[in-house]
Amino acid sequence: MEKLDAKMYQVSTLNALALGYTRKVVPVGELLRHGSIGLGTFESVDGEMIVLDGRCYRATDDGSVIEVDEEKGVPFASVTFLRKQRNFDIEDIANVDALKSFLDLRIEEDFGLNSMHVVRIDGTFNLIDARSENAYNAHHVELKDILKTNQKSFKFENIAGTLVCLYHPDFMQGINAAGWHFHFISNDRTKGGHVFDLSFRKARAILDKVSKIEIQLPKEPAFDTYSLTQASNKDIKKVEQGKS
Repeated sequence: MEKLDAKMYQVSTLNALALGYTRKVVPVGELLRHGSIGLGTFESVDGEMIVLDGRCYRATDDGSVIEVDEEKGVPFASVTFLRKQRNFDIEDIANVDALKSFLDLRIEEDFGLNSMHVVRIDGTFNLIDARSENAYNAHHVELKDILKTNQKSFKFENIAGTLVCLYHPDFMQGINAAGWHFHFISNDRTKGGHVFDLSFRKARAILDKVSKIEIQLPKEPAFDTYSLTQASNKDIKKVEQGKS
């Protein structure tokens, strides 16, 4: 029997999150019915989300990680099921830009720059430079302002764990973040966050190409009060790829 195409399930849009729509759209339990690997955040931007092996974890503002219950609210996330289409080793990565370049070449080999991709990378990392945050209980406050107030950075050294990596093509900017987006979780599931920079000597990667997307938009009337085209791509790039 032919395998069904992989599908990305997404909650809301990045533009909505960037403009401050941080309300619950679906619970974690619903999210996990649609995927076993992915990333996102929680209601009121209450930490960085890492979905791995069908379980959902929250990184707090000190880099510690806890597993969350199925009722916790999700305003924005993307998940899929890993089918393990391609496997390969990655060696001698000095920084996050080197990893992005390496992964770009891998997907370009498959003529995949206009498709979505998910990658799982397992290894021991010399450095993980990351961030997370705790809840900001207000609405219509832009994400850049929330992170300016609540975001904290931290570093892990010589740590074994997993990178959850999502790629969205340029034309999807605003629906999600164009390019690569990395979250990390340690093997013992006690440390993690949104990754700014990293380095490692050797790791093992699993890569899948994703050709379908389903987006669950918020249903409440408040969502329609946001002018989503007004979201700043410059601000989105800053909060996704650089420290505020």
